[in-house]
Amino acid sequence: MLGQSLPCLVLGVAMMATPAVASDLKDELAPTGKLRVALGISAAGGAFWSKTTESGSYAGVPVDLGKAMAAELGVPVEYVPYPNSGQITDAASKGAWDVTFLPQDSERESKMSFGPIYEVADATYIIKPGSPIKDFATLDQAGVKVAAVNSTTTMRGAQTHLKNAGVTGYQTYDEIVDLLKNGEVDAFALSRDQLNALAGKIAGAKVLDQTFKKTVTAVAVPLNHPQSLAFVTKFMTDAIADGTMRKAYDNNGLKDKPVRTQ
Repeated sequence: MLGQSLPCLVLGVAMMATPAVASDLKDELAPTGKLRVALGISAAGGAFWSKTTESGSYAGVPVDLGKAMAAELGVPVEYVPYPNSGQITDAASKGAWDVTFLPQDSERESKMSFGPIYEVADATYIIKPGSPIKDFATLDQAGVKVAAVNSTTTMRGAQTHLKNAGVTGYQTYDEIVDLLKNGEVDAFALSRDQLNALAGKIAGAKVLDQTFKKTVTAVAVPLNHPQSLAFVTKFMTDAIADGTMRKAYDNNGLKDKPVRTQ
């Protein structure tokens, strides 16, 4: 009898343990009972930025991924908007959000834990209309004003790249676009895809052919959340493999853009 009852006992213990593990994960990853997804809000588009819709909701690749992740975890989703990725980074240790999707660099790796990369983009500069700047050499001159979104991986990359031109951070993409249109800055550092789209809206603006850095975008959670990191890593790996990521791209105007992981 004992031999026959032992497998049942082991199975019962396993079944009892499974909800406990799930509960521990939810306590760590969604301590408020919702999965709070930090979003960078802008008109820039792409695989990182999200937009506010006319109805007041949000749209973007991170919006779709966050919704799918919350459904898999079995909790509601809540979006936490920020004007740039630097502010998302600053809030990582404050318990303001649970998961995010943003550009990764060594500065951010000291403040959050990253999972799989899902986008690799070239960073370059768009030049204001009427400027004689034609390449990196003519851009990197004393007195040239370069704008970037404040405290971002692109801003830090531009500061490292440019030895003579001045790089100034601004809080939002939209603020910099206005400065560029008005000729108050000479250039704007951002990903090539986003700058190509912007160039179509500013007559005479040109995007430089050269690239100064590769920007990688990945899922991230606050530091010291091992169960959360394991969960989002598996989720992203599955999402890339099963088409969830492709669908998120397609739903947000990126049908011609490949999902890149390296």
